[in-house]
Amino acid sequence: MRSKQAGVTLIGWIILLIPVAICGYAGLRLTPIYLNYMKVVRTLEQVKTEFKGTDAGNASVIKNSIEKRLDIEQVDYPSVKDIKITRNGRVWEVKASYDDQAPLFSNVFILVTFDKTVTLGEGANE
Repeated sequence: MRSKQAGVTLIGWIILLIPVAICGYAGLRLTPIYLNYMKVVRTLEQVKTEFKGTDAGNASVIKNSIEKRLDIEQVDYPSVKDIKITRNGRVWEVKASYDDQAPLFSNVFILVTFDKTVTLGEGANE
């Protein structure tokens, strides 16, 4: 008969693995949301490149360009209506600021806030 116990019990393993499993599951639920955000960022950067060094014209031209690119990227949310386009002196600022949520368990959700701003036009900083 041994005088010392060695190893981890089944209950010990369960206590150790539950937090790891919850974090892994949350990561799986958040992955599509972050992939969608990367598509939105790519769209805004492409629009910035399109109007680099030129006058962007008016807000409707910028909005049409964003809408086409969001359609190509198959982004449903945020829509072009959720993206704010404002004039700031000689440059245009395009801001995508939105919240997205991922269901975790039952009625528990993870809320993520995204905010990306790009500047278009002649005087835009690189």
